[in-house]
Amino acid sequence: MVTAACYEHNPIIGHSAARMAEFETELVEACHEFGVHVYAWCVLLNHYHILIQTDDIQGFRIRLGKLHGSTSFRWNGEEDKRGRKVWYQSFERPMRSEAHFWASVNYIHNNPVRHGYCRKWQDWSFSSASTFIDQFGREETLKIWNEYPTLDYGKGWDD
Repeated sequence: MVTAACYEHNPIIGHSAARMAEFETELVEACHEFGVHVYAWCVLLNHYHILIQTDDIQGFRIRLGKLHGSTSFRWNGEEDKRGRKVWYQSFERPMRSEAHFWASVNYIHNNPVRHGYCRKWQDWSFSSASTFIDQFGREETLKIWNEYPTLDYGKGWDD
């Protein structure tokens, strides 16, 4: 799982719904262009999470750096804030087990609920949650949610 945050957790991605939708598209396209398999993603106002499979995480992080650079330049121009630091850091968490994988899927999809942006996964437009529910069905999604709880997942690094 790769996570990246805006500098000082400022809601720069969330400047507008249009920006969030555009960034979501660019993020997923960057993954596909690099050839990684995308399992889940969620874009919030000041950070994002994406669960991928790649054999070249360092190369992928370089690709993310290019995405971060281009979005920083564009967004700073749109807001007349040249020189502002947009992105703080990105980091990856390798999956340790199947249970960790499914808990990560749940965590990513539940992230907008956890942060108080919506009440249900599928109410957040900027994630793969609706597609996941459509793909797995409501019953299987609930089964995965119950079998692989998030518990205190993210505590200390996504508060």
